[in-house]
Amino acid sequence: MMPSSVIKYFSYQPALKLLTITFVTGLVYQYLDVPERTFKLFKAATSKGRYFNYHIKKRFKFEKVEN
Repeated sequence: MMPSSVIKYFSYQPALKLLTITFVTGLVYQYLDVPERTFKLFKAATSKGRYFNYHIKKRFKFEKVEN
């Protein structure tokens, strides 16, 4: 994974269509019903933060994971 100034780590569970993103702030969010194609494009994006802002942030329901 390429480093990002906003996103520290991310993972995807295809069977659940669940994208989990850990931000550099330490906050963790799970994005629901994310198609595998969206995840693959996110993974391949040069700028993870930009792709997240334009294609994930306001398009999918999410929940904060308590850590």
